[in-house]
Amino acid sequence: MDLTDGVVRLRPLRRRDAAAWDRLRRENERWLSRWEATSPDPVSRRPTFGQYVREQARAARRGTGYSFGVEFEGQLVGHLTISGVTWGSLRGAAIGYWIGERWAGRGLIPRAVALATDYCFFSLSLHRVEINIRPENEPSLRVVAKLGFRDEGVRERYLHIDGVWCDHRTFALTREEIGRGLTARLAENRR
Repeated sequence: MDLTDGVVRLRPLRRRDAAAWDRLRRENERWLSRWEATSPDPVSRRPTFGQYVREQARAARRGTGYSFGVEFEGQLVGHLTISGVTWGSLRGAAIGYWIGERWAGRGLIPRAVALATDYCFFSLSLHRVEINIRPENEPSLRVVAKLGFRDEGVRERYLHIDGVWCDHRTFALTREEIGRGLTARLAENRR
């Protein structure tokens, strides 16, 4: 399943993306390391790219998570996840994302997050979507501000990042707050 607004395309990662993924991650290691979750278990190992793709495909089949490569002009430029999908009385999920430094600031991630949020509300019929951001991550704070996510406050020591437990601010939207959707809202704002 692909999601697109004509400029940005979200699509499931495939094993054949391994070389492009590895190159993008290597080129942006310094840029991303300040924000990326790490395991507090010093002996844990990251899965291989192939293992990660299989894990994410299983989560999508179960309806518990979705992982997308972010494409711009046919090139892999970032990654977006819809994780922690919870059904029942909550019907919510969290969105996480990153983009290569050279594409940051071009409005690509707000478009990708808008597509993913609309997918959560209109295709999955979720009620709530949240994004958790470190308070010092100014570029990501601009993304949620641009899209109208509501600031719900600080979660202390919320995620383990680069060896320490870090505070995050939580931003959220519910289905009632988005009208025709965030993709439509962004398009209207560009006019």
